Amino acid sequence: MTLSGKRQDLLSTLRSRTGLWVSGEELSGGLGISRAAISKHIAAIKELGYAITSAPGKGYLLTEAPDLLLPEEIVFGLATDTIGKVGIVHHHLTDSTNTQARDLARQGAPEGTLVVAEAQSAGRGRKGRSWLAGSGEGLLFSLILRPDMEPSRAALITLMTAVSVAEALIRETGVNARIKWPNDILVGRKKLAGILTEMSMELDAVDYVIVGLGLNINTPPDAFHDEIREIATSVLAEASAPFSRVALLRAILSRFEAHYNTLATQGPESILTRWKALSDIVGRRVRVSMMREDVEGRVIDIDPDGVLLVENDAGESLRILSGDVTYLDKTNG
Repeated sequence: MTLSGKRQDLLSTLRSRTGLWVSGEELSGGLGISRAAISKHIAAIKELGYAITSAPGKGYLLTEAPDLLLPEEIVFGLATDTIGKVGIVHHHLTDSTNTQARDLARQGAPEGTLVVAEAQSAGRGRKGRSWLAGSGEGLLFSLILRPDMEPSRAALITLMTAVSVAEALIRETGVNARIKWPNDILVGRKKLAGILTEMSMELDAVDYVIVGLGLNINTPPDAFHDEIREIATSVLAEASAPFSRVALLRAILSRFEAHYNTLATQGPESILTRWKALSDIVGRRVRVSMMREDVEGRVIDIDPDGVLLVENDAGESLRILSGDVTYLDKTNG
């Protein structure tokens, strides 16, 4: 259940006065509805998990919001114009937020539509890999975009998303988040988040892009399975403290919209510059595993389309659109 209309307005009023009593008379007059209707709406809000106390002569007191990625919580204080503001779809459990967002995009959902989930049963990463997260521990979301760009430049969306996530993590949590091409966020050698970008195009134009994120936030270190414990981490593990998933989501969406607008109006230069500053891949020796071959060499640069440029041992410059990168030197892991 989500809220709309008067119930949403009522929650917004209580949310802005968290920890303070608000009289039924004030709520009734401000919203233009009866005291009986206020009581009914309060009951519906409490069903979502909000802790609200009522007392004669005092009114209503909101003391705690639920630790859920509810639309009502996300929009409260969300500093964007479009992203997350045109529609939020919340799932307690879904197969994959990217799958759900793709279905909505095919039905005509507008740019900025956000799909969030507390847990996924079939979360996907690159090359069909699974992304698992305990319910209520991670941040799982997908955005619908309808960019005015050539399909060949869609890789820039992934790079831009990585910059947005890394910046938000550094600013909000203090963890030393770094980007690994093309779609991972690392702390040291361990993976903190993964990005999955999917695109639908018509002729030479992009119809829609789905950008999905799986971010480990409050996953305890001992909750990772043995096979991934050495390569996966969480904000909790790195910062030794839990963090609000909703607050991090708001921060990511805010950075995302700012960079998305920059990409549309000014081109990719500033985003690529920021990406390079948050990644240590340029100049390093790597192995890139692709569908049919592996390539080893030194990373020369990232081109304006977000393509990795690698010089192999024969001195040839190669443009690599997609692949799994392994660092072959020891610089910073």
